Amino acid sequence: MNMKSKHLIDPMDFSKEELQEIFKLAHQIIANPREYSHICDGKILATLFYEPSTRTRFSFEAAMMRLGGKILGFSEPNSSSTAKGETLADTITMVSIYSDIIAMRHPMEGSAKLASMYSEVPVINAGDGGHQHPTQTLTDLLTIESLKDGLTNHTIGICGDLKNGRTVHSLVKSMSRYKGIKFIFISPDELKMPKYIKDAIQEQGHAYYETDNLDEVIGSLDILYMTRVQRERFENQEQYEKLKNYYILNKSKMQNAREDMLVMHPLPRVNEIDVDVDDDKRAVYFKQAKYGMFVRMALIMKLLGIKEVQNDLEEVAID
Repeated sequence: MNMKSKHLIDPMDFSKEELQEIFKLAHQIIANPREYSHICDGKILATLFYEPSTRTRFSFEAAMMRLGGKILGFSEPNSSSTAKGETLADTITMVSIYSDIIAMRHPMEGSAKLASMYSEVPVINAGDGGHQHPTQTLTDLLTIESLKDGLTNHTIGICGDLKNGRTVHSLVKSMSRYKGIKFIFISPDELKMPKYIKDAIQEQGHAYYETDNLDEVIGSLDILYMTRVQRERFENQEQYEKLKNYYILNKSKMQNAREDMLVMHPLPRVNEIDVDVDDDKRAVYFKQAKYGMFVRMALIMKLLGIKEVQNDLEEVAID
């Protein structure tokens, strides 16, 4: 399936079949990373991060370097010509001259779509404001597919800041394409899932339930996806202080969860997951981040049109 030169702006840009191709390649890379260590020799990834990032930026950069490629870019806008007043369109036009593929994070919703209109090379949306974060979605889907034996017939609880959480918006839209998915949205009234996301779920024929009580539903979940309350999305800091500790997952709460439930988190966490949960075998958020690097390696290869190494290796889970 040819994905060369496509952009990834929204998680729905790829069909289920295309996603499966990416996951298949990611599993091949996990099984034999050395076979792919020079497959992007001579290729350049531009990382344009107009917002702070640790995991996403490092994950993209590590992915490209592990494929043998090189990196150029910036990690905050004041180190670019944006500080001089250059438009996003001009920046993208110039950067696409110097690079083969671009990963961009920007605080403005719709910025990634705008960038794709001016770029001569594939653009990957690494987060556009509170809108979408499609490569985190690929990370989440690969994690679920690998650790839950597929992407169908799961009850998924999503807890925390559902109003501003671009990761959960992308995840819900993507998972709604699979059969047998039930969503439970756990948040205070101030941070509820946006209506357009809930409407999209209903259009796909899925049920959802809303509550502000994590304890009430944790025992029914196959997957608990925790999120932080995002201080940077609040104009009123008093409201942030009121809501920041609304949910804290700890060992006591985990006693009521299923033995095979997964605890996921896009990271960074603040204090919504107590560190005493980290050694619970159901806590997979650090493993999830590792899957993120491998799925970005597969995505870069697919968008650059680089063919995978032919081998007969079986899928290997991440330790």
